Amino acid sequence: MEPLTEKQIRASFVNASRREAADATLPVLAELDWDRLDYLGWRDRKAPLSAYAVVPLDGTPVGVLLRSSDRGQRRTSAVCAWCEDVVETEDVTLYVARRAGAAGRKGNTIGTLICTEFGCSRNVRRRPTRIEAGSDSAEARAEVVARRVAGLQERSARFVAEVLREG
Repeated sequence: MEPLTEKQIRASFVNASRREAADATLPVLAELDWDRLDYLGWRDRKAPLSAYAVVPLDGTPVGVLLRSSDRGQRRTSAVCAWCEDVVETEDVTLYVARRAGAAGRKGNTIGTLICTEFGCSRNVRRRPTRIEAGSDSAEARAEVVARRVAGLQERSARFVAEVLREG
């Protein structure tokens, strides 16, 4: 993912008011490993039920304000709809986003299961097992990781496109 500035991130939100975008607590951008991110996702430290994802869509960063009902209660195992990681299934949250535009102002939302702390980019890059890769060759492992990364990018972009779609 291309590095983004605070101004770019705040301007990218498509389903948040100007005030909501301005009030968002951003992660420390200088600490991010942008080369290993397929999207930027984080939970708001000051508003624990708010989270954000900025996903490249046709080369343009599109930000989405997400809400969760997670108040730290016991979670059930689930698979993240974005990274589809079958190893990290204990820390997945249902996030809901208002649709952009008039549909969102009418209360239309869309939800999906995402890794609670947005570790999808890390998950898709974990070393594949021999069973997953079909062999122990570096080439086969690299292919599996490349497929995972492409899948994550496609599924996260599809969700953002759905947020943008007029209900």
